[in-house]
Amino acid sequence: MRKLRLTIALAALTLGTSAYAADKNDKDHKSDDKPDAALVKPQSSETSGTVKVEGKSIDYKAVAGTLVLHGSGDKEGEPQVSMFYTAYLKKGAEPGKRPITFIYNGGPGSATVWLHMGAFGPRRVVTSDDSHTPAAPYGLVNNDYSLLDASDLVFIDAPGAGFSRLIADEADKGKRDELMKERKKQIYGVDGDGHAFAQFISQFLSTYNRWNSPKYLFGESYGTTRSAVVANILENENSVDLNGVILLSQILNFDTSIDGAANNPGVDLPYVVGLPTFAATAFYHHRLPQQPAALEPFLREVEQYATTEYASALMAGVRLDDARKQAVAQKLHQYTGLPVSYLVKANLRVDGGMFEHELQADGDITTGRLDSRFSGPSLDPLSKASEYDPQSSAISSAYVAAFNDYVRRQLKFGDGQTYRLFADIDHWEFAHKAPGAVEALQQSTNVMPDLATAMKTNPNLRVSLHGGYYDLATPYYAADYEMHHMPIPAALQKNISYAWYPSGHMVYAHEDSLKQLHDNVARFIGETDNVSKH
Repeated sequence: MRKLRLTIALAALTLGTSAYAADKNDKDHKSDDKPDAALVKPQSSETSGTVKVEGKSIDYKAVAGTLVLHGSGDKEGEPQVSMFYTAYLKKGAEPGKRPITFIYNGGPGSATVWLHMGAFGPRRVVTSDDSHTPAAPYGLVNNDYSLLDASDLVFIDAPGAGFSRLIADEADKGKRDELMKERKKQIYGVDGDGHAFAQFISQFLSTYNRWNSPKYLFGESYGTTRSAVVANILENENSVDLNGVILLSQILNFDTSIDGAANNPGVDLPYVVGLPTFAATAFYHHRLPQQPAALEPFLREVEQYATTEYASALMAGVRLDDARKQAVAQKLHQYTGLPVSYLVKANLRVDGGMFEHELQADGDITTGRLDSRFSGPSLDPLSKASEYDPQSSAISSAYVAAFNDYVRRQLKFGDGQTYRLFADIDHWEFAHKAPGAVEALQQSTNVMPDLATAMKTNPNLRVSLHGGYYDLATPYYAADYEMHHMPIPAALQKNISYAWYPSGHMVYAHEDSLKQLHDNVARFIGETDNVSKH
C-alpha cells in the first residue's frame, strides 16, 4: 500500500509500496534471552562463476558476507551493525587498477535485491515488461548487461535489511531491547545511515586492499540521497576521493517530490517538475486529446510550458483570475488527458496519487507509480488517490523469490536466515546536518549541499544522472531541475552528464533501457577511470 508520503518517509522511494517484508518473528530476530553473538564476527562465503556480457565472457569470484561496523568515541570497539554485501571481483585483474563500484537501493531501509537481480549482477530475473509477471517458477538468466565488464561490483544491503542486522550484543534481554532502540535512533536517519555506509565502504577498501582502485558510488532512489551524503563524508571526513557518482531515479531535495504534494500547500514546485511525467504517462496510455507523433519533442514542449505559463499561474495563487485559470486547465487537459472540470476543481494542482487514480479512472484502472507504464484494477474506484502501485505488485515477488533461491543455491549464504526486503523501521529521521550547518535542520530533506561540497572539494569528481520518463516516484524533470540548481560554480556543471530512458523508476525493468543504461554507465566509468590515469 501507499505507506509513507513525503515527510512521513517517502517509503516510497524504492519498491516498498507493496511488500513491507520485515519479518519480526524470523529466526535471526532474537526474542529470547540470548545476545546476537553470531553477528559480531564477519562472515563470508566464496564461490566462482562466469558471466557473458554483450558477448564477452568474464570469470569472477563472488563473496557473499558481512562486515561488522563498530562505534566511535565512548562507543569505540562496540559492534553496532552487521552489514551484508555481495561482491563480484573479476579474476585475473590487478586490484589497484580495477574500478570498484558500491551499489545500493534506497527505501530508506531497502535491501539491494533490485539492482542486484535486475540491473548489474551476473544473473538477472526475467519479468514482464509492463504487466504483471506470472507466479513462480521465475526465470533467472545470464545477465548480458552486467556491469562486471567495466568494474568490480559490491551490492550492499542497508542496516536491518536483507541479511544486514543492527547488533545489540547484551546478555540481559531488557538492556538489549533498550540498546536496540538506541541503535535504531542512531542509524535510521539521513545522517546515521550515511555514516554507516561510509564506514562500510572504508572498511571494505581495507579488507580487500582496494584503496588504490578507482572508486564509484551507484545509488537508486533514496540511494541517490544517500550517495550525496556518503560522497561528502568520504571526501571530507575520510579523505577518500571518488572518481564518480552515478545517480539513478534521483531525489536530492524532497521539496521537488510530486508524491503527496497536496499535503504541502504553498509549495508549487512539485507540480511544475512533475507535469512532464504526467504528460509522458498520458502519451504512453493514449489518453491525450491529440496524440503527438513522438514522445521526446512533446516533452520538450511540456517542459517549456511547465516552467513558464504554468509556473506563473501557480505563483499567482488566489490572484489568478477565472479566465486564466480556465485557460491553464484547458492546456493541462491537452498535456495530461485529465478532464478540465477535474483540473479546475483541483485548483490546477494534481499530485502523484491523484493522477495515478484519475488517468484511467473511467475503466476503474489505477496507473503505476514507480513505472507508470503499468496498470492494475483500482482497489477503491471512489478513492481520491491510488491505494497501491501496480508496478510494485507486478514484479516484487519475482525479485524476492529469485534472490532467495540464488543466494542460497549459488552464493552459499543465508541458510536459516530470513532475507528482509525492508528494515523494521519505526521512524526515519529526515533532519539533516548539511555541510557548514551548525545543527541538523528540521525541514524537508535537501542534500544538494552535500553533493555540491563533494564536487567543490574534489573538482575532478564526475556525476552521471539517469532517470526514466515514466517514473512518478522521482520524476526525471525534478532531477534535472535539482542538478541545474546545484550550488556549484558554473564551470563544474560540465562534470554532470544526463541520460533519460523510456522506462520507469527501475529503468532496468525495460530490457532495451537496461542495455542503454549499461552502455552509458560502462562508458562513464571508462572515461572517468582514464581521466584519473593522466
